[in-house]
Amino acid sequence: MKRIVSIAILVLLTTFAFAQRKPTRLAPKKAAPVAAAPAVDTVKAPVKTAKKKLKVPPKDGFYARKDIDSTEMVPLADVREEDVFYAKRIWREIDLRDTVNSALKSPKSRLIDVLISAIKKDELTAYSPIDSALNEDDAFLNPMSADSAAKSALGTAEVSNNKTGTVTTVVNDFNPELFLKFRIKEDWIFDTKRSIFEPRIVGIAPLKYNEVSKQWQPVFWVYYPEAREILTKKRLINTNNDASSLSFDDFFIRRLFSSYIVKESNPGDNKIRDIITNPRERLYESERIKKSVLDYEQGLWEY
Repeated sequence: MKRIVSIAILVLLTTFAFAQRKPTRLAPKKAAPVAAAPAVDTVKAPVKTAKKKLKVPPKDGFYARKDIDSTEMVPLADVREEDVFYAKRIWREIDLRDTVNSALKSPKSRLIDVLISAIKKDELTAYSPIDSALNEDDAFLNPMSADSAAKSALGTAEVSNNKTGTVTTVVNDFNPELFLKFRIKEDWIFDTKRSIFEPRIVGIAPLKYNEVSKQWQPVFWVYYPEAREILTKKRLINTNNDASSLSFDDFFIRRLFSSYIVKESNPGDNKIRDIITNPRERLYESERIKKSVLDYEQGLWEY
């Protein structure tokens, strides 16, 4: 019996070993043919991308600049003649060569540009600085046309034609450097109804140096209450704060300018220069007049 079991085990082992060495009859599957990849150009052509147009322009700065063109003029308080207890007329001159007043001659915003442009467009009336007797006149009695105001401000030159023998008068080119001074005519009034002592600007005139008389003379006068409507909408370069919307009217109403007095109302209608020849003494007289006007207000009150 043991012999039969041993023979059976030997047969099983032989069969298993034979099965391990017998090769498979199934043919191996052939791999599917692979299509050749197209040749790749290693040099890439530059790709042109269309530049997108900006729908909104970039913001110029880090603050929102207000639109001053839509600014409305703030009317001054109405003053009745019967409420004026005291009035003193003063004439001042603003020198643009002074650093405080340099904003009025900035290339981006010149006062003379604003005035002449408004006069040419008939938005502002210019008045003659002299009367029929060739005396200085600042009473706004003789209106000037736009052409005559431009000729008075810019000056004229005579051009001769040698071929025809004719002489033509032409207006000089505009040179803003010639207008370095402005004259202001104002009234200092004490309003008893409001108990306020304040100045009211009546007129303003650009000055031009006269080579013949060696003096600064006005080329025309403008009525300041009429000019306020235009000056309110014209931006002035603010040397202290670029974010503020300062107009030319703010510059005058807030008294941001530096000036000196050249005349006060007097019986002889004389300027300080007509009485005092020394320039230093004229400045002392200007300060004396300024102090006397301000001291009048102090004398009205009791403590």
